[in-house]
Amino acid sequence: MELTLDLLLIPIAYLIGSVSFAVVVSKCMRLPDPHSYGSGNPGATNVLRTGNKLAAVFTLIGDALKGYLAVMLARVLLGDESLTSTLNSWLLCGVVIAVFLGHLFPIFHGFKGGKGVATACGILFGINWILGLATLSTWIIVAMFMRYSSLAALAAAIFGPIYFVFLFGLQPMGIALLIVCLLLIWRHRSNIQNLMNGTESRIGSKKTPN
Repeated sequence: MELTLDLLLIPIAYLIGSVSFAVVVSKCMRLPDPHSYGSGNPGATNVLRTGNKLAAVFTLIGDALKGYLAVMLARVLLGDESLTSTLNSWLLCGVVIAVFLGHLFPIFHGFKGGKGVATACGILFGINWILGLATLSTWIIVAMFMRYSSLAALAAAIFGPIYFVFLFGLQPMGIALLIVCLLLIWRHRSNIQNLMNGTESRIGSKKTPN
């Protein structure tokens, strides 16, 4: 019975991930639907193209917090906040993948979700703050020097699982993070093509919403 209740954490995580803060914040602040302009991606970078920096910040924080919340909720309910055993928990792995899939394919928004950078960051901080900080630092460094949000995201996605193995060794959670990494790279496939063609938008570039 207890295992059955614990399994409910996976669909709950998916529902948490399905709340698209780009859409919610845009509606609350009377901005255009983020699907309708720029890259069409409901994420903080695209919301920033409206020129409303506060909306972009709220979107970023909201999308990150839902990843963090889903992981921490599972850790608390599984009874191991210290992570001494939950890194071996396939259930927690399922929660990580579920909340990320919720962001990519949100049931509340017609399965048209974002690319998952902020949510992945929240997930990493939920697992371990050092892991989250190391991966976030990678994003910041690449973004500062290259001025491409997508390139920074790809670099962070690749190094995230590497940092995890360095910190914790080979654990089931490493497999879950590798899946998240591959999904994030897949969601950035158009950005990869744009980077190769030299047509990718730089951070801070502004496209007029429709």
